Amino acid sequence: MLTLRKSQDRGYVDHGWLKSFHSFSFADYYDAAHMGFGNLRVINEDRIAPGTGFGTHGHRDMEIVSYVLDGALGHKDSIGNGATIVPGEVQRMTAGRGIAHSEYNHAADKATHFLQIWILPGRQGLAPGYEQKAFSSAEKRGRLRLVASPDGSDGSVRLNADASLRAGLFDGDEHAELSLDAGRLAYVHVARGRIRVNGQSLEAGDAAKLDGESRLVIDQGHQAEVLVFDLAR
Repeated sequence: MLTLRKSQDRGYVDHGWLKSFHSFSFADYYDAAHMGFGNLRVINEDRIAPGTGFGTHGHRDMEIVSYVLDGALGHKDSIGNGATIVPGEVQRMTAGRGIAHSEYNHAADKATHFLQIWILPGRQGLAPGYEQKAFSSAEKRGRLRLVASPDGSDGSVRLNADASLRAGLFDGDEHAELSLDAGRLAYVHVARGRIRVNGQSLEAGDAAKLDGESRLVIDQGHQAEVLVFDLAR
């Protein structure tokens, strides 16, 4: 079964400095029908105004992935990491038994556009951790490149969760197929552009939830960037 989640149906908040779409219930946005999907808990599409950001705040028992689409995201945390995340890079932060961090757009004249993703960990009380890796456009062009996985295979960042994440860029005749385990869940999020997923047309911000499907077919892309999650139920 394939179920569409349209961009315009997501939660939305405008704080001035932050504009954010919520695919699942988050903060003041609550929808009992969209509390998560499998062990995927959050996909927030955030735009942070220049010179602003999230001050230091804490997290526990969550795998948090940041995927920057445009601009740059400055990161500092309580375990000594300081970094800037730019398009093409994937950051994984293990909140574990407790971590504090800040996220900031240091640019004077350009917004930071990124996806913040939360995935439930395999167990609670893990040691906090951090990892960041770059994946070139060429690696993702016309294919679904593994960027996060439980074992860090193929150079992906390592998730302390029963989940994996692939990213792909598709335009024109470029297409990809992926075999799915019908006993698991798959979630496709269109980060930009437009694409067809198993015959269904999706645009930026749209998503497809796949349950019981054995194959994923992505084609007819137009300047599309796509994230594909393999998830535990």
